[in-house]
Amino acid sequence: MDDFVRNKLTEWDLSEWTEKFQDEGIDTESLYCLGHEEIAALIPKVGPRAKFKKKLKLLKGEQNTTNPETVDSPAQVHPSTSASSDKVKRKLDLQGESSNWQSPTRKQRCEPRPGSYSEGFILSNVKNIMGFVQNRLPDQDNKLHQFLKKKINDLEIEKRELVGVFGKTGAGKSSLINAVIGEKNLLPIGRVKACTTVLIKVEANMLHQRYEAEIEFITKEEWKDESWSLLNFLGDNADQEDEQEDEQEGDQEDDEDQDTVDKLSALYGEEWRDKTPENLMENKYFKEIPEFLLSKRKLLTAESAKELSAKLVKYTRSESNDGEGKEVKKWYWPLVKCVTVRVPNNDLLQHVTLVDLPGNGDRNKSRDKMWKGVVGSCSTVWIVTEMKRAAAEREAWDILKSASSLIGNGGECQRIHFICTMSDDIGDTDDRSRDAVRALIFQNNMQAKEEVNKEFRKLKEFKKHFSDECFKVFTVSSKEFLKQKRLTPEETEIPKLQEFLQELNDCHSETLNYVSGAHGILSLIQGARSRAGADRNTDVCRELEEKMKQELKKIRQPMQKTYDTFERYLTEGVAKSKSSWERLLKSVLHPRMKGVALQKILKCVVQNGGTHKPKNKKLINLNMKLTSCLTDSIDEEFKKTFPNEAKCGPFNGIINSFSLETERLMRERQEYKDVELQLIFLKTEEEKMKTKLNKIIRKQKKTIYKSLMETIKDNMQECYEKAAEIRGGGSLKNMRSTIENHVRDSKDIMFQRAKNVMLEQLENLMVLILREVENTMQESIELSLNTDGDSVPDVSDELQMVKKYCDELKENSVEEPPLYMSADPPVPATHS
Repeated sequence: MDDFVRNKLTEWDLSEWTEKFQDEGIDTESLYCLGHEEIAALIPKVGPRAKFKKKLKLLKGEQNTTNPETVDSPAQVHPSTSASSDKVKRKLDLQGESSNWQSPTRKQRCEPRPGSYSEGFILSNVKNIMGFVQNRLPDQDNKLHQFLKKKINDLEIEKRELVGVFGKTGAGKSSLINAVIGEKNLLPIGRVKACTTVLIKVEANMLHQRYEAEIEFITKEEWKDESWSLLNFLGDNADQEDEQEDEQEGDQEDDEDQDTVDKLSALYGEEWRDKTPENLMENKYFKEIPEFLLSKRKLLTAESAKELSAKLVKYTRSESNDGEGKEVKKWYWPLVKCVTVRVPNNDLLQHVTLVDLPGNGDRNKSRDKMWKGVVGSCSTVWIVTEMKRAAAEREAWDILKSASSLIGNGGECQRIHFICTMSDDIGDTDDRSRDAVRALIFQNNMQAKEEVNKEFRKLKEFKKHFSDECFKVFTVSSKEFLKQKRLTPEETEIPKLQEFLQELNDCHSETLNYVSGAHGILSLIQGARSRAGADRNTDVCRELEEKMKQELKKIRQPMQKTYDTFERYLTEGVAKSKSSWERLLKSVLHPRMKGVALQKILKCVVQNGGTHKPKNKKLINLNMKLTSCLTDSIDEEFKKTFPNEAKCGPFNGIINSFSLETERLMRERQEYKDVELQLIFLKTEEEKMKTKLNKIIRKQKKTIYKSLMETIKDNMQECYEKAAEIRGGGSLKNMRSTIENHVRDSKDIMFQRAKNVMLEQLENLMVLILREVENTMQESIELSLNTDGDSVPDVSDELQMVKKYCDELKENSVEEPPLYMSADPPVPATHS
């Protein structure tokens, strides 16, 4: 089953039969071939069946197709002239009414001109054509045949954008996500104490018409280690109770102890207090979740969002609200690594995953690794905070600061949205008219945006990773979006976030890349069948290979300059690190806090590999502190070399500017007319190669940037393990001395090693880029121009159809607008 059929069933309000069509393998071609018996088997109910037959008849009439019985190839299926052929109803309105909110760009692409093709139809039909062609290729052990099959397989595309949602407890993250995706009861909405404790991904269910939650647990071994660490932490603290120095320290200590007690009590009740880690691993504690013991994932299903939410709460929440989960005797969130929630019939989530992110600094290594991986893969980040004192809310800004390197140079984030929730909360308004209330809300929104933008401009360190253009402020009200008592939906700014997600879902560039690649492959096949003029082939090969040498040189030289620049800046960073290490350690080892409270926090830091997030405090990351001089030295250059913005290419655009100038050869050299189809193929291969390389670079650059801190962390690990073993009187002093002595003894090696590892990884990437360009294009030149293609099939009809599709997609391509609308609130209209 393909996207075209799925979209048609949804458009016709027949999505409940999607699963049946999927099971029976109904694709675009077979859809037009369905007879009365087949339709009856697919849709047994008379009412929906009659509706389907009517819609299918209209579709065939609109397309003016040939008789279905005579269809031999997908290339013979003609397009729909319907302006709504790949529009899907979206649940944007929480009261059940469909929203028609669409951006101008989206409308252009989803609503083709009369007589033209919808993008969903084009992609679906071209995929069918390429599958049809692949099946016709001979199964001979032939270089060209194997090459063509590989190229067809490589065409497959999968677009998935991650939007990370940060925010402190009570900021309204869950309400915001529910409102934006049109699912009022999906994520539980917490009170003051209730909070989301695990990473939750929310995406579309593309296979089933039901709500699902897939729960991934940590391993038994990981929980055994973690429970041992938690029990030891509480034991160490009990030994130090007589060392408390003042009430403030006791409060901090209580916070640290309470988090640990809460985690153990959630799963074991009070039984953990007299148990060993071995006792706590007995199977009786996990009867309800055998999947945990078997290292499998647990699947929850429901017919409604509310039903799924009720089932899910014990796996995601640290405490229930207002009787939520009254019957719950055990809470399994301490064992959960990640939850993926899938929502049916949601167009906004088709190619977008929203990720509700808990705080970082998790003691469990696999959870912490997943958290960092997801955050580093987010193309957009939403920072959610309450409207009141949004600019002064330190926790929201601390989140932004602590994650800046992970989502910036160490990630791929292009946009940061600072979302102020509860914008309608303006106190007592009983004595004000509706217009006066709306005007006051509007005034408060403008003031909040101005203050937040002013605060953002103060973040000088942040500018090393992001430009001002990437930062936008929204003032939203999920409650007003639902009830519409005082504000219109547009004035709540929820539709702006929906439109943003809609733009993220736009697959125009991916569709164009697929169809263009298919056009190139079909050009090669047809060109290979009509090879003529071996001498001319030799001439064009020689000219292309010479041109490739010149282009490789244009890539190699700037990359070498970049390497030299990084080496120079890192050398400066190493020198500064050696002279500043004592100052860097002081803020962690000698803060204003003293005594038992600091000892507990430092114990957590060394037990957790150098990081710890105290409750209601900033993240402590000793590794990041020690790496800061190195990262500061290269941040600006790194952002310039590996920009996250899509419009900018890596290495100052040298990859994107690579060209064999095949179009010029076709235009200016008449003697190469016989190999025009092969040159078309080489042009599409060139573009595919650059797209692939940019993806590789985007992934590798994150590893390169993180290598600095990873190397420091690896060097410090032995020291952390020694410090974690320290017990008894004078523990704080001994832990400090252990850390300070280790850094003093290893500073001449540790910082230099971090520099060397980063440069080695940078050099490896440069070698990979040159090799990928040369090998890909050399192989394509050889096989397209110097290989006998007598045994390949005739694809002239398919080539003509795909070329038509490709030309139309290029014609419809427009310059990409920013992926957000103006974040300024609309001026409220006056109502009489």
